[in-house]
Amino acid sequence: MLPAPQDFLPLLSRGRWFAGLPADVRQRLMAQATVRLLPAGQRLFSRGDPNDGLYAVVEGAVRIGGISAGGKEAVLSMIEPPLWFGEIALFDAGPRTHDADTRAPTTVLHVPLHALQNQLAAHPGDWHHLGALAVEKMRAVLSGLEELTLLPAPQRMARRLWEMSLGHGMLTEQGARATLAVNQEQLGAMLALSRQTVNEVLRHLEAQGIVARRYGRIDILDREALRAAGDVPD
Repeated sequence: MLPAPQDFLPLLSRGRWFAGLPADVRQRLMAQATVRLLPAGQRLFSRGDPNDGLYAVVEGAVRIGGISAGGKEAVLSMIEPPLWFGEIALFDAGPRTHDADTRAPTTVLHVPLHALQNQLAAHPGDWHHLGALAVEKMRAVLSGLEELTLLPAPQRMARRLWEMSLGHGMLTEQGARATLAVNQEQLGAMLALSRQTVNEVLRHLEAQGIVARRYGRIDILDREALRAAGDVPD
């Protein structure tokens, strides 16, 4: 028996965007949401697909990225609970900009496009809240581009691991993740680093007792030391 969307309200309320929504907007979204259970390796949508609505990850992880004709993987982000995604295509009625694949058995909430369109037609002010979700992500992208240019690889990687553990868009550090569902290839693709560089930096962090490498994941053992290594601003 599938859980009900409302069962995930406590988790979703840990996300800054959802927690900041007026109660009536939250209720409208949840009233239209359905629960989908996805196996690992499931393609949720592909670059160029028509928009099918808004998603929230409530269990597992979704990779946002693409693969070149030569098989090279580009990873833009790993979406983990309780983050929402898929809003970009709403604004220009365009197709999906990237691929979305599950990296583990994953549960998502799905608000179908027709339901969103009806909601926005009846409540035009809700566009503002979806715009805030898109802007929050744009700020993160711009920050990442700045780090890519200015920070050395070890600091950049430590900062990215810290941010992933906290979860972009989380309301507080409470419940920060100790395990990240990302492998070395994906981490390198996110940071434009070679596998060799990723391996060297992770080995150094591991020798300091800050992280531990596992199959398909990275465990964070010392969050404060990781924050110091990344020189994460307060």
